Amino acid sequence: QLQLVESGGGLVQPGGSLRLSCAASGFTLDFYYIGWFRQAPGKEREGVSCISSSDGSLWYADSVKDRFTISRDNAKNTVYLQMNSLKPEDTAVYYCAADPFVSPCEIGLGSAGSWGQGTQVTISS
Repeated sequence: QLQLVESGGGLVQPGGSLRLSCAASGFTLDFYYIGWFRQAPGKEREGVSCISSSDGSLWYADSVKDRFTISRDNAKNTVYLQMNSLKPEDTAVYYCAADPFVSPCEIGLGSAGSWGQGTQVTISS
């Protein structure tokens, strides 16, 4: 059974950092396109960042460029999202998604092959 589990969320002050993890089981992340999405209360879900399975190319939403970094550790079958200089507007539930054929950022989380249950990130003083 394919499964993704997000972790690492929490409450931090503005300007702080968090590292989210997306651990896969039942399949090997090496061969998958991986994406991070987020959904804040009352807002539509949005793509945050994606990493390609083939050439490692990266994509970031403009709102997180230069603050967030996506990476993958194939040995641990895990993808990370390092989030720095966090702002209150980064508050959301963060989800990871995986698809073997196309970047989830191109098709949306709901159309990706697999996605997790999410982890809450709250930025507040």
